[in-house]
Amino acid sequence: MGKRRGRRQGTGPGEPGDGLDETADDSASDAGAYGARQKRRTVAERLEAGDLTLEDAAEKARETLLRILTAAPKSRAELEQSLARKGYPDQVVGPVLDRFDEVGLVDDAGYAEMLVRTRHAERGLSRRALAMELRRRGIDGETAAVALEQVDGDDEREAALALARKHVARTRGLDRDVRVRRAVGALGRKGYAPGVSFGAVRDALAAEGEDDLDDGYPAADD
Repeated sequence: MGKRRGRRQGTGPGEPGDGLDETADDSASDAGAYGARQKRRTVAERLEAGDLTLEDAAEKARETLLRILTAAPKSRAELEQSLARKGYPDQVVGPVLDRFDEVGLVDDAGYAEMLVRTRHAERGLSRRALAMELRRRGIDGETAAVALEQVDGDDEREAALALARKHVARTRGLDRDVRVRRAVGALGRKGYAPGVSFGAVRDALAAEGEDDLDDGYPAADD
């Protein structure tokens, strides 16, 4: 028997089996797809070219915002950033978000209060960590200060103690200094000051029967 040929030959250019032409066709197809992607313009570019009216752009922006808000609540600043990334110009974004403010679909005060309440209750975040998150999400200082009033010093100490008990329980059987270091580090990552962290860890260890825990611990208000 003759050797099997490694490539099936077609009878003419472009016919099935002509590997070279198939590759060329694929390349042409890829080039066409690339060109189509390259031709896709932003909303701002379409507005400038006159291919899209302000009314149409505003309607598209409204639909985009509703999809975003259906998935999760957002601050006005976060929504502005989302629309900017999608190519919407300020002349469209501002009026649409103003209207969403008017009808209550965008409410930074309510959003900030919800964020503080849930992050503190579910994650045990301190006021400092909560303030940082609000700032990162574009909440202004005055609105953030009002929202943070939900968490006072007693709330922080209670949350810190609950976190300390959880982390201390995970390290039973280890050296005491290791347990302290790990638990204090975990509370620090939640935004608690060293004094509050050490105080909570001391109380958590004392509940387990550990003695002589005051040496080297900062005061709780440090």
